[in-house]
Amino acid sequence: AVKLAGLLFTALTAWYLGYLIAYLLPSETITTSIANLQDFGKKPVLRAPVPKRQKCDHWSPCSPGNYAYRILSGGGKAKLARICFEDEMLISEEKGNVGRGINIAIVNCNCVICSTDHSGEMLTFIKNAPEGSLLLMVTHDDGSTRLKNDTKKLVEELGSKEIQNIKFRSSWAFIAAKGFKLPDDIQKEKINHSDKKKNRYRGWPAEIQIEGCIPRNLI
Repeated sequence: AVKLAGLLFTALTAWYLGYLIAYLLPSETITTSIANLQDFGKKPVLRAPVPKRQKCDHWSPCSPGNYAYRILSGGGKAKLARICFEDEMLISEEKGNVGRGINIAIVNCNCVICSTDHSGEMLTFIKNAPEGSLLLMVTHDDGSTRLKNDTKKLVEELGSKEIQNIKFRSSWAFIAAKGFKLPDDIQKEKINHSDKKKNRYRGWPAEIQIEGCIPRNLI
């Protein structure tokens, strides 16, 4: 009986003290304390830092003294072509200057844009590009149907290995230099032909892209 009375007294005392502490301490303090006890013994979670965004959304940055470029062809009706140079979007849906055919941006002292599916306009535009210019070209929808041999020959002379192979709705991206030579180790051209068995979009192949870094002293 004595032991039972002692246990009851101890239990009542503990309950009273707990009630008193709960009454005197703010609820936020109690909640924080319980959370700390629950987290006790857990291993700390290491969070990787958010990767820094690179110019033109490159995976890795261009070294100092280089320009960054990225050319992305169109894909189907919804995904429009994009040309980015040194983190400036020269041709894009947001700029509202993407056209059906071959889109061209000329980079020199000033940036000049051409979007056309007329071979004669494209021929004149390229011929009028000043020496020491970069020419960034990309297709949206179809860039081959109205492309004539004299224009293909001119683009071929700029270094294209695929312009003679371009077909209906081929995705094509190309960068060239007029009046100087680009480094051999940069990505200059890519093509993807329409194929009913492999097309990502109905009637259109998957978009393709090229990107790289160009030494500033060349331009």
